[in-house]
Parts: sequence; structure tokens; C-alpha cells
Amino acid sequence: MKAHAEEFSIRTHGKGTTEITREVSAIVARSGVSTGTVTVFIKHTSASLVIMENADPSARRDLEQFFEKLVPETTPWFIHTQEGPDDMPSHIRMALTRTSEVIPVMHGRMTLGTWQGIFLFEHRRDRHQREIAVSVIGV
Repeated sequence: MKAHAEEFSIRTHGKGTTEITREVSAIVARSGVSTGTVTVFIKHTSASLVIMENADPSARRDLEQFFEKLVPETTPWFIHTQEGPDDMPSHIRMALTRTSEVIPVMHGRMTLGTWQGIFLFEHRRDRHQREIAVSVIGV
């Protein structure tokens, strides 16, 4: 059994999705694991991870717009707003999505579907430096 772990940072452009599939794939390749799993974890409470369509960017824009309507920044009864009106909505959006993804590894590669990619989903307006931890376990 092999275990391999790495972390990397990525700078977001504010609200929206940023694909990180390439970075995670490179870590899987460096791990030397042929069969197993890769766990990807974001170390933040105002951003999340999603597996989403990577062929047509309009699918991600629709997802982003859905969350804007689902958890609007203009909600008047939020109390946790010390860092601005996007503070509490970003925490709720994170809680509604995921902070980690587990993907099978077969033949030394992630088994993502044809149109699937791993995306960091930034919920804050401003740019942020986000930290991602990746763990690969298998044989």
C-alpha cells in the first residue's frame, strides 16, 4: 500500500469556478499509485470543491448564477457580516456544496468521466489564495 500527500495553492479571480483537474492529475501521477483513490480537500470555509462539466463553461456560469439566487448577499437577517455582505453567503454556499472530493484511481489516472473536471468554487467577491490538500492512497 502506498500513501502520497501534497498541497498546492491557487489564486482565484473572485466568485466563480477555477478548474484544478490538471494540478490534481499531476499529483496522482507523481504518487506512483496505480489503483486506489485520490482525496482532494479545500482548507477554507468560504470556498468549496465541485465536480462539474468541463466542456461548456456556460454550465458553470449557470451553477454560479443559481447560487447567487439561492443565497443572495442581500439577505437582511444575516448576522455574520464582519467581512462584508458576501461573508455569510459564502459560508452557506460552502456548506451546501463540498469541501472534499474522492475520486477512484485506475491505471494510474483519475477515473473522471469524459466531461467531468474538478473545480474550486470561490464564493467570495475578492481574489483569494486558496490551499488544496491532496492525498493518494492505493497500490
